[in-house]
Amino acid sequence: MRSVHRISKYLSLPFFGLSAMLATSFLQAADNDWVTLIDGTEGMENFNIVGDANWTAKDNAIQATEGSGASWLVSKKNYSNFSLRVEFWASEDSNSGIYMRCADANRITDRTCYEANVFDQRPDPSFGTGAIVHIAPVDEPRPMVGGKWNVFVITLDGDHLVVELNNEKTVDVRDDLLASGPIGLQWGRGALRFRKVVIKEL
Repeated sequence: MRSVHRISKYLSLPFFGLSAMLATSFLQAADNDWVTLIDGTEGMENFNIVGDANWTAKDNAIQATEGSGASWLVSKKNYSNFSLRVEFWASEDSNSGIYMRCADANRITDRTCYEANVFDQRPDPSFGTGAIVHIAPVDEPRPMVGGKWNVFVITLDGDHLVVELNNEKTVDVRDDLLASGPIGLQWGRGALRFRKVVIKEL
């Protein structure tokens, strides 16, 4: 009888109250699907460093400002199909990118990974910020991210690659060159800060 009374209590709630309760439970379950890789100054243990940039946890972000050449934070885990959300700050002269499904965790390139670019001053701007280098250019007006906080949401589901930058879709393309591999956060030039990085496997 006690369990019946408990059910009856919920059934007696106004419909909108029950709906809100169910919606809240659904959202909490959905939130639990996301895995945090970086949160403020926490998360460097989830990555290996490739290259010699001065990666450090400082000012509520994981950041780098100098090095003798390009450097990456490379995830210790491989990912295949996923949605990735990255909050980042880039100086106006920065050269960076989000590298995905990398074929070799120790040799990160824009030919052996998918790279969602962060490079406002790229000489060929068609593959500048918001593009996937060599795969999908961006259209005019091309996005600029220097000097402010930005958000990438990148979804790789099979051969379907979608990039959204600050709530604007910049890439929606099919490509099956790469199937699985680690994620790399690049420093190439300027100042880069990664404040929040979360991933949900699909």
